[in-house]
Amino acid sequence: MADFTAETVTRRIHRWIVPAAEPWGAAAAEIGKAWAVAERAYRQHHGLADDQPLHDDALRFHVRDDEVVIEFQTETPTP
Repeated sequence: MADFTAETVTRRIHRWIVPAAEPWGAAAAEIGKAWAVAERAYRQHHGLADDQPLHDDALRFHVRDDEVVIEFQTETPTP
């Protein structure tokens, strides 16, 4: 008999996208707003209190051609 298990998961990517067209880029205030909302969503999803520190890699920031993307991912088992 085989000695392994298998699973299927569904991955969700939660993104906040801030326009950052050149030559001006993204305004710090807009990045700050998106960051705050993304952090709040992350805390709610994981049941974390506002005063509990987040892991350094809780949120990821990506720079695309004309936007800055803040994201986190979640996984749930698929029946």
